[in-house]
Amino acid sequence: MNEQYFYGHGKLLLSGEYFVMDGAQALALPTTVGQSMKVKYRTSYQPTLNWKSFDHKGTMWFESDYEFWHFNPIKTQENNATQSMLSDILRAVRLQNPHFLRDDMDVMVETKIEFPLEWGLGSSSTFIYNIAQWAYVSPFELLKKTMGGSGYDIACAQAGGPIKFEKIDGKPQWETAHFNPSYRDHMYFLYLGHKQNSANEVMKYNDMNITNKAGIVSEISQLTREMVQAGDLITFNRVIKTHEDIIARALSYEKVKDTYFKDYWGEVKSLGAWGGDFVLITTDRSMEETREYFNSRGFGTLIAYDEIVMSGPKASGLS
Repeated sequence: MNEQYFYGHGKLLLSGEYFVMDGAQALALPTTVGQSMKVKYRTSYQPTLNWKSFDHKGTMWFESDYEFWHFNPIKTQENNATQSMLSDILRAVRLQNPHFLRDDMDVMVETKIEFPLEWGLGSSSTFIYNIAQWAYVSPFELLKKTMGGSGYDIACAQAGGPIKFEKIDGKPQWETAHFNPSYRDHMYFLYLGHKQNSANEVMKYNDMNITNKAGIVSEISQLTREMVQAGDLITFNRVIKTHEDIIARALSYEKVKDTYFKDYWGEVKSLGAWGGDFVLITTDRSMEETREYFNSRGFGTLIAYDEIVMSGPKASGLS
């Protein structure tokens, strides 16, 4: 085998943020953009791993060579977090699969991401997913041993459309969510320009002393079901507003609409780690008027729902 190819979809978390780690059912959306990984092999008596990563414009943003014994960099790059992180991931893979990269072969890996790195659509999760597929190990176990998190993003990497995700007895479970709302042309994703560190957000959440966490998990799960079943935009808006209120109250976070868009006529919902990356916005006005509102406030990246979400099989909107 001279060449292999792997691919993972990006993700957007529509409901269940934070509390998905404690068992809340979440609605997650795989995106039309993701990350690919190509692996080539060449016979060698002194095998090494050459890793190159390219951004969405085709520009190489990372390159490093590694030895196969402990996956140490052959030449250390000072203060390069990516170089160190890749070593840690490869070592974790070797613990799961002791036969990983044991042959007398040079290995050349190239990854290419299809969206700007700062967008936070799953650059790390698609990276983990692709490596796990390559190494024949569990991507969920690899995530747990390296970056942590609920694993919904790993499920999205391999999904063909919206999913309902939850952890049951600590194990990831997911199924197709028949979420293809008739009002999705009134839904957009707005980039706030403040990429959040997911690992740091997970740690912050785990350190919080949250009152009645089990009750909140139950409420969020119910709202996820209502979100999937919402038959019109008015109902959907009510659900996402309630969801925002619960998360804000439980974590003592300010809602993004209160922070930036108090006079906006539609609803604004945080996604994933609050305060950064993308938010969902809904509108009952024209795309032009909606875009002008956000442009005038310095937020220029507004993406239509159908442009970025993998819809999967056509569905009625009912689960």
